[in-house]
Amino acid sequence: MSDCGCDKAKKDIEEYLHNELQADDAADIREHLANCDDCQSEVHVGIVLTEVVQRACKETAPEQLRVQVLAQLRSIQATHTY
Repeated sequence: MSDCGCDKAKKDIEEYLHNELQADDAADIREHLANCDDCQSEVHVGIVLTEVVQRACKETAPEQLRVQVLAQLRSIQATHTY
């Protein structure tokens, strides 16, 4: 393993956070993060953002809003020509 450097670490942070990298690439990024405060900050931002999005996706819209959105979509679909 070798320190991949900031450019590569920052480029691949999203994939790293979602466990989408090959094992060797993930290990290189982990090694880099152990010694780079700047990239650690980037990872922290990515983690917080992911958590916020996950929480938001679990919430449901109020029923009246859902009805309005569905009605608008149906209206658009009815007038849209394919």
